[in-house]
Amino acid sequence: MLQVCLNGARTAADSAAVPMSPAALAEAARQAVAAGADEVHVHPKTPCGQDSLAPRVVAAVLEAVRAVVDVPVGVTTGAWSEPDPARRAERIRSWTVLPDHASVNWHEPGAEAVAAALLERGIGVEAGIWSGTDGAESFARSPLAPRVLRVLAEVTDTDAGSAPATARELLTAVAGAAPGRPVLLHGEGGGAWTVLRLAGALGLATRIGIEDTLLLPDGRPATGNAQLVATATTLVRGLPGG
Repeated sequence: MLQVCLNGARTAADSAAVPMSPAALAEAARQAVAAGADEVHVHPKTPCGQDSLAPRVVAAVLEAVRAVVDVPVGVTTGAWSEPDPARRAERIRSWTVLPDHASVNWHEPGAEAVAAALLERGIGVEAGIWSGTDGAESFARSPLAPRVLRVLAEVTDTDAGSAPATARELLTAVAGAAPGRPVLLHGEGGGAWTVLRLAGALGLATRIGIEDTLLLPDGRPATGNAQLVATATTLVRGLPGG
């Protein structure tokens, strides 16, 4: 399974390729799915470009994206979008249009409450476990661990040479914390492509998109999410067993 991460916390200041508005996100999603993406992960944003969990903002993006694609669509619940954990959970309970799933970073304060609010509403939880954090340890103690949709093993090591080794260490920690749960492995920055290749070689779900990298494997700037997805699809298919 290949998920496209359309924008992340990036803004137009990072690149003209970052989709911001509901219409731009919908068009980016349409092109990415046509290029081979199986799922969509998106950060709904206010008109000024800030990530938001506000019901109107989330609804506008979900409705626009779902009008043009027929695949699961997920959103972020990152603490930067609403620093107060209680307020974050309240926002989720007030959503009028629901995503198929939402990511919860388990090293962030309030992760349990946020995940519980999602589950209460029937929204799948992607448990984000980042390398270099205590996320795996916290998740191992969570009574909600057996109920998550999948674990997002997120490699924060941005060095292309060392990121695969960091990924393997993270996968070992994830296996101990969440035995038997599906895993989506991905990297970011300079480590995005080497970790994607590792995920493909291991037969794991993975993701690519403007959130994780602005560059193609050869270092050229990507024109958009669709080009990143098409490149990732070609790379994974070219791996043994792909």
